[in-house]
Amino acid sequence: MFGLGASEMVVIGIVALIVIGPKDLPGLFRTMGQFTGKARMMAREFSRAMDQAADQSGVKDISSSLKAASNPAKFGTDKLKEATGMTKGPATAALSEERQAAKEKMSKAMADAAIKRKAAEAEEAAAAAADAPTKAAKQPKTPKPKAPKTPKSPKPEPKADE
Repeated sequence: MFGLGASEMVVIGIVALIVIGPKDLPGLFRTMGQFTGKARMMAREFSRAMDQAADQSGVKDISSSLKAASNPAKFGTDKLKEATGMTKGPATAALSEERQAAKEKMSKAMADAAIKRKAAEAEEAAAAAADAPTKAAKQPKTPKPKAPKTPKSPKPEPKADE
């Protein structure tokens, strides 16, 4: 508010409570509120009076003309550009056609390269698939090693009656 922090406001409140006393403190707060309200009302009236004075003196008209000057569409720079020949003309259209042709040429070249790459990949895949059975036939199959059997514990023989 007046550059006071929360801790400073607490200190001021405690000092006011001690100096003024708890009986008169609500009256002080009411008076301070009324004073603050009157100050705000005076500030609003001053603001309104300044706005009215600006309207009467023509400051608002000057302000609107300055805003229009900063906006090229309202200020008429379009007409200036046309008069000086700085707008899009035939040279710009030719440049656009050249760019479009270059774009189409690049797109066609990229498409052709992609088709060639896919064809080469398909040939490699077919060759790999054709070689797979012959490679398997050439390699002898090795038998899988069998896991060693664990010896079983011998069963005790039944004892004969002696």
